[in-house]
Amino acid sequence: MERTRIARVDDVKLVRRGDQVDGTLHLTPHHLIFCHTPPPTVDEPNGHSSHKNKPRELWITYPIIQTCTLRLAHPASHHPSSIRLRCRDFSFVCFCFSDEKKARDVYDSIKAWTCKLGKVDKLYAFTYQPQAPEKEINGWDLYDATREWKRQGISEKDSDKGWRISKINTDYVFSPTYPALLAVPSAISDNTLNYAGRYRSRVRLPVLTYLHPVNNCSITRSSQPLVGVRGNRSIQDEKLLLAIFSTSHSNQPPPNPSSRPRSRQSPRSSSSGSPTQDVPPNLPDPETLEDQMISRTASDEGPRVYGAQQHNLIVDARPTVNALAMQAVGLGSENMDNYRFATKAYLGIDNIHVMRDSLNKIIDTLKESDVTPMPPNREALAKSGWLKHIAGILDGASLIARQVALQHSHVLIHCSDGWDRTSQLSALSQLCLDPYYRTLEGFIVLVEKDWLSFGHMFNHRSGFLSSEKWFSIENERVGGSDSHHQRAGLSNSGSGAGHALENAFLSAKGFFNKDNSSRESFVDSDGELQPYDQSPSSNTNRKSSTSNSTASKIGKDGAASDKTTPTTKVKETSPVFHQFLDATYQLLHQNPTRFEFNERFLRRLLYHLYSCQYGTFLYNNERERMEAGVQHKTRSVWDYFLGRKEQFLNPQYEEKIDDNVRGKERLVLPKGEEVRWWSELFGREDREMNGVPTVNAIRSDRNGDSQNVEEAKGIPVSVLTGVETAEQAVGAVPPVKGTAGGESSNGKGSIGSQLVGGMKGLGLGGGRDRNIRGKSPSRLDREMEVEMQ
Repeated sequence: MERTRIARVDDVKLVRRGDQVDGTLHLTPHHLIFCHTPPPTVDEPNGHSSHKNKPRELWITYPIIQTCTLRLAHPASHHPSSIRLRCRDFSFVCFCFSDEKKARDVYDSIKAWTCKLGKVDKLYAFTYQPQAPEKEINGWDLYDATREWKRQGISEKDSDKGWRISKINTDYVFSPTYPALLAVPSAISDNTLNYAGRYRSRVRLPVLTYLHPVNNCSITRSSQPLVGVRGNRSIQDEKLLLAIFSTSHSNQPPPNPSSRPRSRQSPRSSSSGSPTQDVPPNLPDPETLEDQMISRTASDEGPRVYGAQQHNLIVDARPTVNALAMQAVGLGSENMDNYRFATKAYLGIDNIHVMRDSLNKIIDTLKESDVTPMPPNREALAKSGWLKHIAGILDGASLIARQVALQHSHVLIHCSDGWDRTSQLSALSQLCLDPYYRTLEGFIVLVEKDWLSFGHMFNHRSGFLSSEKWFSIENERVGGSDSHHQRAGLSNSGSGAGHALENAFLSAKGFFNKDNSSRESFVDSDGELQPYDQSPSSNTNRKSSTSNSTASKIGKDGAASDKTTPTTKVKETSPVFHQFLDATYQLLHQNPTRFEFNERFLRRLLYHLYSCQYGTFLYNNERERMEAGVQHKTRSVWDYFLGRKEQFLNPQYEEKIDDNVRGKERLVLPKGEEVRWWSELFGREDREMNGVPTVNAIRSDRNGDSQNVEEAKGIPVSVLTGVETAEQAVGAVPPVKGTAGGESSNGKGSIGSQLVGGMKGLGLGGGRDRNIRGKSPSRLDREMEVEMQ
């Protein structure tokens, strides 16, 4: 209780959606609790009160508070002092106080319990004691990697499908952010993995995440390669990827990496279509366009049979400019001259900073929800670009699912570090492909595997330890007493005027440096950059061998070292997992009979991501959770859902799968033109956010730009921005290759001008490359400069 300046405040007014109620505010070490008793209900006939209502409580956990603003009573107004909270579950509340000192004490207490804990193990999860019905449930046992691989047909004793379980990372030394067990091709030894890992950022080399049960085609995931400006290459990485793309033909020897193999027919595919083969649905225009682009770049010979030709794909989820910019700092994207057996597709999904800004625009539109019941401005919502981003992620997942299920091809997914956009695309594509993941148990396994086990940085992206930047005071008197600042530890001397002057200078400094404020982390690579040219022995001692100043501050997994006090880096927060749940909601809404769980399950899962009541999401990877002992010290979030399972089941769910019956196929594909606002999540009615459900309104909201020609014609926008092979490129693909292992650039002009020059004569016919084609070289250079900061 040492952080609590005041434990109870009476006569507090709660304002929410324009309604006001009086009650008592309690402050505990882990919650704000507002208690009030509704007035007695009145019996209509005689006008007398029939019975007293029971007291009601509003509980708010401290970590779920996103912003806290203390608004002091202004002498010129009659408004009382108030504290306004914006929570991460998009609830907005305002507490009004008659006593300014009590308001300050409550503000200081919330700030201390929210952003001054210093350690993750001080969060609520480590003291939470479950009640019935979840007390007898152990959600930690739901996911077992060996059991899930066995379900997919892979085991340590059986390598018939061309895959094996490697234990090279059981001690997390080889790749600290990867799971302990890695599924890799049977033809690849651990020694080859050891060398191939050095060519991928943070040693996140290509490994299996999903194997299709019908055609034995795979989805693998990794981080970006360390190509750099010198055009570095790795024979081991090329050999690993070739072996992955050859696993569906495991009875044949893998071809030579230096030559491009001809397309082969999948062993289980046929031109006539068997009962077990996925039935291709009616594809909208962007999907047809994407398939045609990939087919154009494949140099396969012979007649094409739909669903039988393999176009093995490397998916780079980033915008082309971003991928090219990272090459200047030793990273980049695959040089397809060295991967002639595959096709590469750029998806153009924006980075964490763009997504964070998009969500902040939504919040700005909803931020007055505590004091007014007015509906949000739908034009402002559309300008946030949120639906455009959700539709783009779904389009990328649809492309991957179609390649695996319909084209019978293998797909490798990566972005920068392989734990943000890669996790979104990997999980969503599997949700489309496998009915098991659309059950409650299967979805839990999917989250555990592709988000928790594969190392999404929940702690960094969610900001569980909060930040003082999210706390502010309004109407601070310029010439008043400074006692509040002194007891808050903000200053040791000086007057209120001095603080106002200091704040003015800080504001000016922040304004003039705002373009450079993101230099503390690269836009598409968080943490330190790993050099490619290391000696073989340095791989197992990667942490000790890194002696530069960056490594002294940043650990090998990109997190702050133990010598510094853990805190939230605001610029590393982003709604990545939120977007995945939103995209899942879109699939659920479009296919209401294909999911065992309901919308409330997704909404409560997002709530408990931020509540910190359970230990499931508290750390960044499997290694950190094991070292923290979360399975023994905290409860699993799945305890909550399984203990109340009936509340989260979908009554419309149809379990039967039949690929010969429309609407019951194994494969589910999203409809990009039907993407809509998840109004329940934002605490609004559907009509307030989605309005009249017309196609034009949906397309306008989705793209945030009703003036666009393509959208005005009703053409859905494709997320695919370019396709590249060793022989040719279509769309917005960088024409410049490294000086080693590829063509040499003549060095004339800027990178932006080279990129624009390479776009001449190429088009996507409705793809998002128009965003690049219409920009000048100098504009592109400026954008790439921001990307590098």
